[in-house]
This record gives sequence, structure tokens and C-alpha cells, in this order.
Amino acid sequence: MVFPAINEATYQIHRQWMNQAIALAQTAGEAGEVPVGAVIVNSNNQLIATAENRRERDKNPTAHAEILALRAAGQTLQTWHLNDCTLYVTLEPCAMCSGAIILARLGLLVYGVDDPKTGTIRTVANIPDSACSNHKLPVLAGIMESACREQLQSWFEKRRRGRREGERGR
Repeated sequence: MVFPAINEATYQIHRQWMNQAIALAQTAGEAGEVPVGAVIVNSNNQLIATAENRRERDKNPTAHAEILALRAAGQTLQTWHLNDCTLYVTLEPCAMCSGAIILARLGLLVYGVDDPKTGTIRTVANIPDSACSNHKLPVLAGIMESACREQLQSWFEKRRRGRREGERGR
């Protein structure tokens, strides 16, 4: 993995786009989805695509925010080569999403919080640096990490609490 150095102005741009991904994740969470949001911008810092998790609503195991954003970006740009794009996502991508990101030749991945169960950028596995990767993926991790972690933990806690209350009501 390549970890690009960033200055304060670039960091603020990353925060701006991650805030948008967090807002999308909030919408997903309110709809009963795991709250993950994704935003793709081009090298001119223009918005190309947005997405949020939709697995439950679409009844589709591949409807992760990253996959949906990559699809939308490809349609918008009329190419699957996204080497001039940055993907912002609130949670470290899983194996499926990491594979798609590599295949899209993404220019930069920026994510909020590590996923200790299924993260395959650096936590559980490191797909970008594995022998199966044909693309050197620059990665910035930990942008707005606390906000992303809090959003996920709060959503899961609320869900667990609802289940416990439902079990007591039977």
C-alpha cells in the first residue's frame, strides 16, 4: 500500500468528503441498513457518485456502498478505469469491495474506521499488497475515524437494544 502524505488543506478536503459519506451512512442506518456511505470524486475534486448500503432494501448481497458507488462512477464517466478518482467510505472495505476497488484501478481510497471483522485493506487481510492485486492502491485510513466508529457503534447498540426489548415483550 502507498500512504500519501497530506497537508492541512488536503486534510480538510478529505474531511469534507468524508462528512458527506457519513451523512449517506446515516440515511442507510435510518433505513435499517448497516450505516456505511461512499462518495467518489474526480481529480478536480468534483462529485462523481454517491451511495449507501442497500443490501436489505435491494435484497442483494452485493449492494455495499462501495460497489454501488463504483458502478455509478463508471456509468457517469463511461469507463471502468477510475484511476483519476478518490473513493471516500466510512468503513474499511470487505474482500468483495476491495477486489472491486483494485479492479477499478482507483486512484485513492480514503476510509474512516478499520473493520476488525471483515476489513481487507489492512486489518484482517491486505488485498492491495497481495499477489492477487494488479494495482498499487494509495490508501488513507482514519479520516474522521471517531465519528465513523461512533456512528457504527451507536447503530449496532440501538439494534441490539431493540432485539433485547423485543425478546422481553414476548
